[in-house]
Amino acid sequence: MTHGFGTIDELGDGYGFRKVRQALGVEAFGVNVIVMPGGYTGFHHYHDEQDELYFVHAGTAKVEVEGEERLLGPGGMVHVSSTTPRRVSNGGDEDLVMLVVGAKGGYVGRDGHMVDEADVERRASFGSGAPPSPGH
Repeated sequence: MTHGFGTIDELGDGYGFRKVRQALGVEAFGVNVIVMPGGYTGFHHYHDEQDELYFVHAGTAKVEVEGEERLLGPGGMVHVSSTTPRRVSNGGDEDLVMLVVGAKGGYVGRDGHMVDEADVERRASFGSGAPPSPGH
């Protein structure tokens, strides 16, 4: 499979892990959605090799790592190195929905290429602080 589309709801319902990797055919890294009920205490854990990136989609995550505790709302992120113990819990009353990506091996550098040469200039200016032109 060269691509896959999906939604969190299509991956299942209820609380726990929703397996993104298998459903979308991801092979290069691990990825799951985790859904926790309000006030749920997560698991203190670490990994042998995989770093993890947690992204809060909805709700409030309480992250405990190396003696630090933080609350992260929607859009909040935290990266934790593989062997660093961490606990991610639901820090609020509403459901917590997080995307968790795990991998090892490091950054591969900039290896992107434009398919359409007309996009080269547009891509170069994107993110330069100027608003994108209308309709693009």
